[in-house]
Amino acid sequence: MKIGLFSDTYRPDINGVANSTAILHDELKKHGHKVYVIAPRKGVGFSEWNDEHDVLRLAGIELKQLYGYVLTTPVHLNALNEIRKLDLDIIHAQTEFGVGIFARICATTLGIPLVSTYHTTYEDYTHYVNLLHSSLVDTYAKKAIAQLSKLYGDSSLRVIAPSEKTKELLENYKLNTGIRVVPTGLPLDKFSLKNEDKEKTKQIRQHFHIDEEEYMICYVGRIAKEKSLDLVIEGFSLLPRTSKSKLVIIGKGPDEDGLKKTVKKLHAEDRIQFAGPKLADEVPDYYRASDAFISASLSETQGMTFIEALASGLPLFARKDDVLDDLLIPGETGWFFEDAKDLVDKIDRFEVLDESARVDMESNCIEHVKKYSSEEFYKSVLKVYQEAIDEYSNQYTVEDVKVVKDYVQLSLKNHIDTKKLIISMDDYYNEGIRRGEKLSSAQVKRIENNEEKVRAYQGCLRRIATKDRTEKEINDWLSKKTECDEETKQSIIKSLKEKGFIDDENYCETYISSMRLSLFGKERIRRELIKKGIANDLIDKCLEKQPDDFEQAKEYAMKVQSSLKKDSVRLKKRKIKTKLIQRGYASDIADDIVNELDFKNDELNENINLSKCAKKARKRYEKKYHGSELRNAIYRYCASQGYKSEEIYVILDEMEWDDD
Repeated sequence: MKIGLFSDTYRPDINGVANSTAILHDELKKHGHKVYVIAPRKGVGFSEWNDEHDVLRLAGIELKQLYGYVLTTPVHLNALNEIRKLDLDIIHAQTEFGVGIFARICATTLGIPLVSTYHTTYEDYTHYVNLLHSSLVDTYAKKAIAQLSKLYGDSSLRVIAPSEKTKELLENYKLNTGIRVVPTGLPLDKFSLKNEDKEKTKQIRQHFHIDEEEYMICYVGRIAKEKSLDLVIEGFSLLPRTSKSKLVIIGKGPDEDGLKKTVKKLHAEDRIQFAGPKLADEVPDYYRASDAFISASLSETQGMTFIEALASGLPLFARKDDVLDDLLIPGETGWFFEDAKDLVDKIDRFEVLDESARVDMESNCIEHVKKYSSEEFYKSVLKVYQEAIDEYSNQYTVEDVKVVKDYVQLSLKNHIDTKKLIISMDDYYNEGIRRGEKLSSAQVKRIENNEEKVRAYQGCLRRIATKDRTEKEINDWLSKKTECDEETKQSIIKSLKEKGFIDDENYCETYISSMRLSLFGKERIRRELIKKGIANDLIDKCLEKQPDDFEQAKEYAMKVQSSLKKDSVRLKKRKIKTKLIQRGYASDIADDIVNELDFKNDELNENINLSKCAKKARKRYEKKYHGSELRNAIYRYCASQGYKSEEIYVILDEMEWDDD
């Protein structure tokens, strides 16, 4: 297989990414694969091959404030042409920026499947851009990191996470691509105690003035804020004079000068020493010359130096971190510490171990990291490569793109199948889909899974286009008419709300205004809004802006009164009150309105209306009743219409009767 490893850092650089890339390069090459590394170099000009023609160096600028990393632009036309000649089977990006972006350009331009490894938890490095130590800047920086990480991750067919901790982080970023946990392996033999050079060990310890009965505890890595070396230094400064432990810091970084001043200020120069950076081939000798390893970092994605130390038989001192769950077993392979004082206690426990306990702990450490061999690393990465290549071969080509209102219809085709799918406009742009491009089977599956959501969303828009809807009404419709699960429904509703298509407060205010124009009372309005799912507190808030019900109630009552022509005054009052209450006005308001209405004209016409009512009743009942029975039936009817008994009797006496 022909493989391109793209990285912003590579040997002779000493850091986790450079080491991981070098180890993978060596293992792939050892197993017969053709491997090329694309990495930056300090300088200008075109890209340059090394003598073996397996490392292509891209010109860039050294960033001294960032561990001396070399920053390069993401566009290198000369290098692109060189890479084209390699006919790569797969591209593996080890970094996200600079060379990582160039890797994605090469993959897209040359039609090569892309895999990436997420080595760095960038959230732990926001202090480099947050010079003002602003919590707001830090929040936005972390949000930007999450968005960029998702963007870069989704551009890969597979993302390799060095640990479960990193995988969980990426899952929180909502990556859509497949994530595979593959711990970076190490050539464990390189750190084996069997390869110890006794003379070299003696020289190293003598150089730092560490006697045989004293303990050399080393730190290996960058000297930077995120590594929390200040905590380690504070702990060592608190050790009692009787302690036999000394700290040797191996590496370089932007905090080196500051920490040296701290050591001097604490008068701890005799206990803490800086060894400076060492070549990768020298580092194992420093491990073997040490008695333990320490790091207070919480920013590791895997903790390769921890594995190197364990492979060298060194117990660990570290702060509790998920990435160490499988590495540090308290009392067996080391100790966790919480702060400087706790570190003093744990070092004391280490110093009082007898020779037998030390030998057992050394064996535990070596045995515990056997699963992190470079051979296992190679096998796992190769499996991920094959997954990506297989998926790439099953990709669909976007043959046609048709915009329909606010969604997009895609016509897709591969060597066996054709598909027509719909995708939301937002997802269309977020996925970066264009006519003629290829979509992975995972992307196609994702679009298919979202089709129901898109159709449901469009259905919601159609309903809202004809009439405003509340959140509850849309939720009820989604529940009855679609197969969307609860999470999808809430996602659709959230999107509709963000775009202003659903706004319960605006709906509430508009609905109240409309109902008030139709002379409905507040209680009726409240009942209707509650049925539509509007919250009581929101209804209260909107109704508070409305004037008192009395004038509206009176206007409505007068309309009702004018429509009741033939009823008795008593029945009119009863009907008006009933209608007012049905309309949503309070009972006491209805009573006040009825008492205030002018019924003088109605009272003048009372006898005329009663006479008509009696005649109507006689016509209705005279076929069924006769004589006194008919008279009683007419009386009951007129009474039911609200007329007074004495007035009814007067009318009945005036009527002609055929008595039995």
